[in-house]
Amino acid sequence: PLWIKAAAPSTNNNSSSTTPPDSDPNGRRRIHSMLKLYYGLNEEGKAADQAESLDPCDINGPHFDPEVYLNKLRKECSLGELMDHESCMVKQIRSLDSDMQTLVYENYNKFISATDTIRKMKNDFKKMEDEMDCLSANMASITEFSARISGTLQDQHAQITKLSGVHTLLRKLQFLFELPARLNKCLELQAYAQAVSAHRRARCVLQQYSHMPSFRGIQDDCHVIMEQLAQQLRQKFRDGGSSAKDLSECVELLLQLDEPAEELCDKFLSHAQSRLEADLQGLEAELKDSAITDTDILEFIDRGCNEFVSSLCLVIASYQELFINQMANGKLHVFVDTLAARYFSLVERRIQEEKGVSDNSLLVRALDRFHRRLQAISKLLPGSAVPSHGTEIVVQAARERIKQYLSALQTFYHDSLTDVRQALAAPRGASSKDATPSLPELLASLSNFILNQLKSVLASVHLFTAKDITFSNKPYFKGEFCSQGVREGLVVSFIKFICQSSRQYCESAGDRGGSTPPALLLLLSRLCLDYETSTISYILTLTDEQFLVQHHTPVTPVTALCAEAREAAQKLLNHYVKVQGLIISQMLRKSVETRDWVNTIEPRNVRAVMKRVVEDTTSIDVQVGLLYEEGVRKAHSSDSSKRTFSVYSSSRQQIRYAPSYTPSAPMDTNLLSNIHKLFSERIDIFSPVEFNKVSVLTGIIKISLKTFLECVRLRTFGRYGLQQIQVDCHYLQMYLWRFVSDENLVHFLLDEIVCSAAHRCLDPSPMEQSVIEVICERG
Repeated sequence: PLWIKAAAPSTNNNSSSTTPPDSDPNGRRRIHSMLKLYYGLNEEGKAADQAESLDPCDINGPHFDPEVYLNKLRKECSLGELMDHESCMVKQIRSLDSDMQTLVYENYNKFISATDTIRKMKNDFKKMEDEMDCLSANMASITEFSARISGTLQDQHAQITKLSGVHTLLRKLQFLFELPARLNKCLELQAYAQAVSAHRRARCVLQQYSHMPSFRGIQDDCHVIMEQLAQQLRQKFRDGGSSAKDLSECVELLLQLDEPAEELCDKFLSHAQSRLEADLQGLEAELKDSAITDTDILEFIDRGCNEFVSSLCLVIASYQELFINQMANGKLHVFVDTLAARYFSLVERRIQEEKGVSDNSLLVRALDRFHRRLQAISKLLPGSAVPSHGTEIVVQAARERIKQYLSALQTFYHDSLTDVRQALAAPRGASSKDATPSLPELLASLSNFILNQLKSVLASVHLFTAKDITFSNKPYFKGEFCSQGVREGLVVSFIKFICQSSRQYCESAGDRGGSTPPALLLLLSRLCLDYETSTISYILTLTDEQFLVQHHTPVTPVTALCAEAREAAQKLLNHYVKVQGLIISQMLRKSVETRDWVNTIEPRNVRAVMKRVVEDTTSIDVQVGLLYEEGVRKAHSSDSSKRTFSVYSSSRQQIRYAPSYTPSAPMDTNLLSNIHKLFSERIDIFSPVEFNKVSVLTGIIKISLKTFLECVRLRTFGRYGLQQIQVDCHYLQMYLWRFVSDENLVHFLLDEIVCSAAHRCLDPSPMEQSVIEVICERG
């Protein structure tokens, strides 16, 4: 077969480099059984879990017989089936040959690689074997030399050991005899630590042999020298110019010289307190001069941390290293708390001077550095209240900062309203360059300014919760600061302030609201309505997402703020209607009260005040239409502008001009008129208006006409005075009906005005309707 031919070269090529297979049949059998065990085959070479087939026609079975298989095919299959079967078998044979060839090639490469590896291993092992032989020879030589040296020195070993001991003793004695001179030398060089170390090494020996005169003299000399050294250390300890490190070294050396620990502890703390108080005095002086020198808070905190806090940490570490084994920590806690309280007082005063809110990053960085440096005290002195007190200062500073930002937002809001009032009061220029902004532009500008300023404030406040700030992981800054501080104390409070300050413009005349421009009332009402519609929800959602507010504590719901904003908008719009109605009413009242209606001339024109009323109403309609939608109107009749007014209502007219006129007729007229009013729809003059243009204009016209009616009821009219009222009312009807939601309301009020004038007229002679129309059209 092809695969046998392909495998043949590997046997011939490697015969020179590989060892021939083992000729022992037992070895081959053992290897063969291990391979079958690995591949899971039985003795016949089949899989262990495959059942054996005894059919001689099974081409894959161990008992396959070609002759029987061919005879069976010739008997059972036709010629075409035999040819198909032959072609199928040829394909299978070719596939098997190809697979076998591939398998032989793959294994051939593996055999070559294994052969190279074995050859390399043989070479390496041969080299290693030579090195091991050399090493063995060297070890044998060393062993021989060692044995010869031991044999040579065996007799003199004891003598050498004795001489070595004597030499060591002589060196110690030499050290003792030279000790006074060495101590004097160290004293001259101020090498105090070296002198104390040398004396401590020899002190036990001198004490042990003090009964011997020679050692006694050395001990006395050393004692005198060490007394001088201790005196110099005490003097250095008392000097105020010693640094904290030198102070610690002095205390440590004095403790080694058996000085009283309690006394040294008090002196150590007293000296450290004087130095720390000097640092505090420097900070206090800088605090007083900060306004003059313009030193920012970061520089102040840096100086306090680098000088006072660092020195305090060094004192704590030195104290614990020197005295912690001799006494309790109570003195240290009292010492640290007293000085830290003074330092915190200075820091709080400096933080309170930070009134500007332009750059919050400087304050946050200063607080972060302050808090970060205090954490060293908590590590050096566990249980100290200093770090917690420092955290309280940071928390209080954050609260004060929120209050400052709220005040700044309120001031900004007032300044923005002042700019709007100035823009409304400014005269309109002729050119487009000098033209003042329209109401929608002013509203959009005001709303954007407020929103952008609020976003800027939130970004500045968010620095307190930045990830690189050490105190941002404190519980307060993860919970209460975000919910109660920023959301409630800043955002919600500012929204409530806008609503409350807007409602203050609705005060009665003579107070603040009396001088408020009506256009500002209209603009603020629209602003509050926009807040209720979308702005409040947007601002609170932005705050909750930016600060990850978790509502564990009660907070103001969005619906409550929206209701408050809508209430403010309603109150402002009602007040706008009232103010504009009173302005027109004032013109009508003066026009009625300043005229002699009994002796007036025959009317030829519409009075100028009526034209002014229509002009002002039209101007108000345009103004309101800029900010509010049109609204819903009732269907108008086709002759709304040509509606006529009789001097009396139908019931009055029938009775007054009836042929059977009697003196009791006026009483009957009043009675019927009152009965007619009972069944007519009641008009609420000061009812709340809706947020649309039609409702606003309806409210203003109701107030104006009601004032006109009441003024007419207080005057007495002649014949021409009544006719003038007829002309004026017809002129108002021609224009006012288009502004209101229900034209019948205008008809009813104007009818009441004409009827009241007729009732108060001395000679009620009405003007012809055609003449009235000509006068009004000409006017």
